[in-house]
Amino acid sequence: MSEIVYLRMKKSIELPHLKKINLKDIACISTASPLKNELEKTPIYRITKKDLNVVVVDSFLVIDHLNTHYRKLEFQLVGPSHTIIRIQKHKKSPNIMITAIVWLLLFIGTAMTIINFHYDVSMQEVQQKLHYLLTGEKNQYPLWIQIPYSLGLGFGMLLFFNHWFSKRINEEPSPLEVEIFNYQQNMDQYLAHYENTLNDNKHLD
Repeated sequence: MSEIVYLRMKKSIELPHLKKINLKDIACISTASPLKNELEKTPIYRITKKDLNVVVVDSFLVIDHLNTHYRKLEFQLVGPSHTIIRIQKHKKSPNIMITAIVWLLLFIGTAMTIINFHYDVSMQEVQQKLHYLLTGEKNQYPLWIQIPYSLGLGFGMLLFFNHWFSKRINEEPSPLEVEIFNYQQNMDQYLAHYENTLNDNKHLD
């Protein structure tokens, strides 16, 4: 009776350019076979200059390759059917000047958005009327309302994004992180379809 080898393909990994990919790089292996260490070191693919940014390794090709080398083992797939390999290029250190300009533009854009929103809903008039209802006096600048409101707006944004610089306030993901996760999921599905060499219809579009 042949020994069973369970393979669980890693969903997405990042590897440097021109690297030889072994089985352990793209899959988790579970087996009682003494050949486990040899299996982990089995070469599967080599990233070349022809590969641009993404390579999709399908589990069918992996198992087909392993069957030719280990005929006495039975391979069973568990989990994802492919691995998306993102090829790391040589990254340059970030330019401080460009980073500062982008940060400044984002800061100004966010400030303008908040200011325009408050202008559209007549927030100042609302606060003036609220001050009149509570005190019976008219005041063009009710600072005792405006200052706590401004501070609360800032603290609310911190709680909304669930981050204080690089520190997370709690374990729940922020709405921005959820949107980034959903975008990454859709991107992975797209790449898995159009970059997979087993999809015969990829060239029809």
